[in-house]
Amino acid sequence: MEAAAHRSEEEQCVVEESNTITATKITRRLRQGQSSSFVSVPLQADYNEKEILPLIVCKESSGGNAKVESELDDVLDKFKDEDEGKDIELSQDLVLINDQLQQDEVLALESIYGDNVSVLDGKGGLRLLQIQVNIDVPENFIVSQLQSSNVWSVDAGNFQEEDATREDGNSNEFVYTFNVQYLPPITLTCLFPLSYPSHGPPRFTISAQWLNVLKISKLCHKLDSIWTEQFGQEVIYQWIEWLHQSSISYLCFDNGILIKPCDPSVYTDRRAVPGCISPELVIPLLMTYNAEKCNEAFRRNQYVCAICLTEYTGIDFRRLPCKHFFCLACMETYCKLHVKEGTVTKLVCPDAKCAEMIPPELLKCLLGKQAYERWESLLLKKTLDSMCDVVYCPRCQTPCIEYDENNAQCSKCYFSFCTLCNERRHVGVECMSPEAKLNIFQARQNSNRFTAEDQRRKETNLINELKNMKEILNNSKQCPSCKMAISKDGGCNKMVCGNCGQFFCYRCNKAIKGYEHFRSGCELFDIDDILAYEMQMHQHVAPQRLAEFHRRLYVDNGRRCPNCSQNNVKVQNNNHIHCFSCQIHYCFSCGLIVRKKSQHYGPKGCKQHSVDTAR
Repeated sequence: MEAAAHRSEEEQCVVEESNTITATKITRRLRQGQSSSFVSVPLQADYNEKEILPLIVCKESSGGNAKVESELDDVLDKFKDEDEGKDIELSQDLVLINDQLQQDEVLALESIYGDNVSVLDGKGGLRLLQIQVNIDVPENFIVSQLQSSNVWSVDAGNFQEEDATREDGNSNEFVYTFNVQYLPPITLTCLFPLSYPSHGPPRFTISAQWLNVLKISKLCHKLDSIWTEQFGQEVIYQWIEWLHQSSISYLCFDNGILIKPCDPSVYTDRRAVPGCISPELVIPLLMTYNAEKCNEAFRRNQYVCAICLTEYTGIDFRRLPCKHFFCLACMETYCKLHVKEGTVTKLVCPDAKCAEMIPPELLKCLLGKQAYERWESLLLKKTLDSMCDVVYCPRCQTPCIEYDENNAQCSKCYFSFCTLCNERRHVGVECMSPEAKLNIFQARQNSNRFTAEDQRRKETNLINELKNMKEILNNSKQCPSCKMAISKDGGCNKMVCGNCGQFFCYRCNKAIKGYEHFRSGCELFDIDDILAYEMQMHQHVAPQRLAEFHRRLYVDNGRRCPNCSQNNVKVQNNNHIHCFSCQIHYCFSCGLIVRKKSQHYGPKGCKQHSVDTAR
């Protein structure tokens, strides 16, 4: 009797503390004939929480309400079976009050968290709520993994590199170590019983794809303590905010996460459901999710293109794997220009200090279909040309693999040829030099024997080709990477191949990277190049030195050019001055530019000859 009286007092207090909307709703339902009889609702939380997880929640294609499959009825029936004998009697008024509080809480959560909240109506009017809780990740958050294990654990990441060796002497190298800015959300699934929030908490499970069952169990216990502190009140919002702001620090993950083996015999909460069972799947999951969220954040912000210096939103930029980004218009122009000119090997990041190649999938978006096909064919040709053992068939120009002492066979026309002279294969016979071939063809054409026109044309082309080859052999060197003939017409001995981009020394023909080779090896400039440069500079510097000498010698006979301000000296008594710097003519007396002598000098103009000094 005392317990019943106590419950009656609690129910009366709850009814009195309810708001006006709830009281009005209860009165309206009572007037419609609903009795205030007691109903049985579960109060205990002793149930198998894992039954919530098999629920399959899917979004409608139109973005509407979430739907649940037929498993919902089975799960609710199991809850009902497990809760038999654990009920108390609540009045119909109190059930209506709880229902209104649940409805208000769900509406508030939907308005705050939007699409992250999915509301499901279950059997018997029970509400099923699923929330995707985003995690507040600290700066410079590091994720690391030790050697793979069948059972894995997630521990705090405040570790040093030397901690990779265990106390038992077994070394565990870090398989992955990378920074993340975003972590996959924690899924909080709640089932509202009729007794919530007046007499019991919501039933819940926690699932996280990047946490193991031990860490999720700690989160479950923390949510229980939050409910204990706020017994009888709506608690879902407090749970979500705590998971969002404090779950990382509560699990001691302030500096990062270290994934390592753990003890499977440790007790865990049944409400803790890990979303991933293998560390080999956790690392790719974290990296993929972080990349997707970083890309979403990038597309929302404003940036300035480093090429055209114009500000756009991130959606108008194209970001390369090296993290450099440029606007779409500049990237399209840049890529199409290189494809048009055939310099496909220079399709790298436009940043001056970066040389990372632009990925093909991005080029396919930037280039049209025709330009992309041209890029593929040019790149294939450049790649084949850069391979030392690839030659072209002299008949059909099909790429062939060179084998066995400068011999090859075409896979298309089956022509077997020598890769040195491009003639039919000649086993045991040494190739003729270009000079020998040239002499043979010239002697043949100079003979009295008449040949057919097509034969003469063919031999003429061969003669020109041999002359070019002779000139190339005399005045060029082959690239050490792709064997392309390259000639130097001036400058230093550091050369770059226009075909494959390889740097090499023109003196010793060795592949190099920077200028270190010339510090202890070959000379950067040849003596002939240095003398030619000095002679060229002397031709420009000598008149200036002579003019400076004249200016100092004849201080009163100098006047600055009205065009370039170069000081020029009056020669003897001639007032007509020719500026050696800008090559114009001007008058020494008045300082004006002279177009025609006859119009400027004369009885009505300036005197062309005088002994006057500069004014």
